[in-house]
Parts: sequence; C-alpha cells; structure tokens
Amino acid sequence: MLLSRATWRPKEAPNSSAGVFAAVPAASVPTVGSSRTMKIHHIPCLEDNYSYLVIDDATKEAAVVDPVEPEKVVQAAQEHSASIKLVLTTHHHWDHAGGNEKMKELIPGIKVYGGSVDNVKGCTDKVENGDKIALGKDTSILALHTPCHTKGHISFYVTATEGEDPAVFTGDTLFIAGCGKFFEGTAEQMYQSLCVTLGSLPKPTRVYCGHEYTVKNLQFALTVEPDNAKIQQKLSWAQNQRQKGLPTIPSTIAEELETNPFMRADLPEVQERAGCKSPVEALRLIRERKDKWRG
Repeated sequence: MLLSRATWRPKEAPNSSAGVFAAVPAASVPTVGSSRTMKIHHIPCLEDNYSYLVIDDATKEAAVVDPVEPEKVVQAAQEHSASIKLVLTTHHHWDHAGGNEKMKELIPGIKVYGGSVDNVKGCTDKVENGDKIALGKDTSILALHTPCHTKGHISFYVTATEGEDPAVFTGDTLFIAGCGKFFEGTAEQMYQSLCVTLGSLPKPTRVYCGHEYTVKNLQFALTVEPDNAKIQQKLSWAQNQRQKGLPTIPSTIAEELETNPFMRADLPEVQERAGCKSPVEALRLIRERKDKWRG
C-alpha cells in the first residue's frame, strides 16, 4: 500500500551545480524497546548476490528485495511462515530485477515496486523519492532515490514501530566499504546518494547491500587509507567470516562512515590521498582508481 510522502530535512551537496537536494526522514527512527516487530533474512543468490526477506512480525506479511531467484525466495518465506505481499526492486539490472516476472507468476496479484525512471522489469507500482509503503502492522518502507549506478536506483529505508534499529537496502549504490560503478550517472550524483542521502540516515541503521564484495572492497580501501585501523580490523573480521562461509552483511551507516573511502570523501586526508581538494572530485578519482585496481 503506497502512502503519502514523508517529511524532509533537505541538505545540499557541495559543488552542486544542479541544485540537487537530499531527502532524510525527519522522524523515522523507531522507539527502542524489547519487542521484535521486523525480521530480516538474507538469501544468497547467483554467484554473489543477496536477496532479502523482510517480515512484519505481527502479521507475518513480507516484502522481498531483489528476488532474482524466485523459487529460493518463496521457499525461504515458507520456512519462516511468512506471506509475501510485495517486491522491492532497487534497480533494473537483470541480477536484481530478473526474477520479478516469475514472482508475479508464483504469487498472483503481488505488487512489484521499482524506481519511476528506472524501467524495472515487471514493475506494477512506480515509486519516487519520499514515497512510503506500508508492510503489515508495524513496518514502514521509505523510497530513497539514490541515482548514479542507474538513473532511477532506489534504496529502501525500513523502520519498525519499536524494538529494531532501522535498515536500508542499498542495492548496488552502497556496498560494504564500496560503491557501485557509475554506469548511468556522475560523481556528483554518487556523492549525493552516498554521502548526503544515505550518510544522513541514523548511524545505527543496518546496511544490507546487493552483493558480497566486502573483502575486496576493504582490501582496496586500505590502498586509499593504509593507516586506517578500522579498515584493517574490519578486513580481518570479513576474511574470517568468509572463510567460515558466513556473510558480511549487515554493516551500519556508522561503520561505513569509518571504513568506506567513498563515504569518507569529505575528509581532507582522503582528498589528499586522492590528489584533490574537493569531495566530489575525490570520490570520482577513487572510483576511477577502483575501476582499474586488480588487487
């Protein structure tokens, strides 16, 4: 069910010639409590993709994020006694939207949400920045336009009425310690998406990204900031997780601000390492370096 737009606190990106503004919910942080009103389960897909099952605990109604392997996602819902009501598609690339039509076959009448300018396969309900979607009794989903990887990329910010830190599903815009390639946008757009829109979310917000790229991303991050102890520690942890066959998601916005070079482009020391004095230019140069890196 698509609800009204949220209330916003605008924050303008530096060096923005287009006058782009960020959208940050003014009062979306759930009340701290002991009850669990929202559960999130990751579902490994393809070679390194993640789909997600988001369950409203009170009603067992569920949303699925980027269900590229529909049968696997439906099975996971059955295992958790959940009823899938809607699909949240972060962007149009096949490894995220490729399962939408099959989901519509498996669950007739299901709503498939996607960005209004992203041409998402199988989309039934287009969303724009600030649109809110209700899930079950206690869970609310907010669409955040985070363009650059694709022009209509949407990150979904999910809150419960109590008991859970918020979560954001970032697709291929924000990875743990990384960001997506600039396929359909500019460094200015990625700066806006990462450092302003997502970077302004509450720091405890859990980050669920679209791929398991963490170890490589952290190895690259050390080439940007070789003396960053937080990166060193998280790399050691991530390598241990992967050796055990465990995922590295979720991260948090707070952790990304400490370890992700693309979200640290505001810092003078990161700009110096990039060889510039502008956050947008630093982000662009670091992304170019990452594109060529073969570590």
